[in-house]
Amino acid sequence: MAAYDFSVSVRTKYQPEQSKPDRDEYVFSYTITISNTGDVPAQLISRHWVITDASNRVQEVAGLGVVGHQPLLKPGEQFEYTSGTSLDTPQGSMHGEYFCVAEDGHRFEVKIPEFVLTLPSMLH
Repeated sequence: MAAYDFSVSVRTKYQPEQSKPDRDEYVFSYTITISNTGDVPAQLISRHWVITDASNRVQEVAGLGVVGHQPLLKPGEQFEYTSGTSLDTPQGSMHGEYFCVAEDGHRFEVKIPEFVLTLPSMLH
């Protein structure tokens, strides 16, 4: 096990009640679980997202914390949050990274693997 390591899992959901397909507005929520799988307590300081729709339009979002929090996670602890994004197409993807600082001052990045945002009817 690496001393500085977080794992990330993602669940996505299309939000039809917030979407307006006739205006090319498709809203998705995503629930992320961040787990400290390392040996050292560490705090999530900031995030960076790359959001790409099916037309290859890219939005980048960066900022402090996640949903107003900068969770400090001890080894074995996890933090879960739900957020959302809007696309101009019924399908797209997201990926990014979290920037973290361990209790001992070591700084590290946690890659967020790419995940797909899509309408349920578009899944095969």
